Amino acid sequence: MNMTRILQVEKSMRLHGQLQPVIARVHEGKHQLIDGFKRLYAAEDLMMETLQCHLLEVDLSQAKVLLLSYNRPHQSMEAWEEAMVLKDLQKTHSLDQRSLARLTGYSRSWVSRRLALIGKMDEEISSEIMMGTLTPSHARALTRLPRGNQGDVARVITNYRLTSRQSDTLAEAFLKAKDEDQQHYILAHPEKVPERDQQDPEQEVYDARLSSYGNDVMQSLGYVHQGLQILLSRLDDHRLGMLSETEKVIITPIVRKVSGYAEKLIEVIKYLQTHKTKPQDER
Repeated sequence: MNMTRILQVEKSMRLHGQLQPVIARVHEGKHQLIDGFKRLYAAEDLMMETLQCHLLEVDLSQAKVLLLSYNRPHQSMEAWEEAMVLKDLQKTHSLDQRSLARLTGYSRSWVSRRLALIGKMDEEISSEIMMGTLTPSHARALTRLPRGNQGDVARVITNYRLTSRQSDTLAEAFLKAKDEDQQHYILAHPEKVPERDQQDPEQEVYDARLSSYGNDVMQSLGYVHQGLQILLSRLDDHRLGMLSETEKVIITPIVRKVSGYAEKLIEVIKYLQTHKTKPQDER
């Protein structure tokens, strides 16, 4: 589930209550949800005891089709999720692509494109997505890669907590790599990919106008810049507000150290700016 969307629904329900009923069917004496998953999760967080529910008398295959149709207007499902529903219908109910198109109301080409996503995905990656370790947006980036390379790239995505956009950039850089050595370098240093995905990772930045020391400073600033990009993308994540008190206690000392380094960096920046403007003032 997309936590950002759940939090948006939760905010709305806190202010206005439940505006639309969830959709379910009776299954083995219980209610099986078809539409309204975000409303359900939000209601649980808000400790609501009941939800308005519209019950339908439909069989399992019809329920799966409704899962697609209810989410179509708002595009709530990712392409990979739609593909999973189609694949399940195809396997469980012995339906070919023509039957799937007729049953769902989509074109055969749409059904074919969605099923192709599943065909390109390594089974291990599919399991990671179903467990929630990877998102469907990550899956879209991974399907661009050969199945044999998807696992290695997926581990980098999860270890570095890359966003879907960063994952797209990583996959593109991996595909453009000249050889296996460059691929290994990209996976070992994903933080360098956004600015250097088309460059030779062995090549250091060098400016002939600078001294040896000046070039050292420029290269170090480049590393800091890349690290700050990654750090700020993490801090801009909505999950920052969901950290537990224990996590905050563990993280805070490191934040203080980083803050101290930032203050020293600001002092150097002020010095450089002052040094730069003096000759201008003297003129």
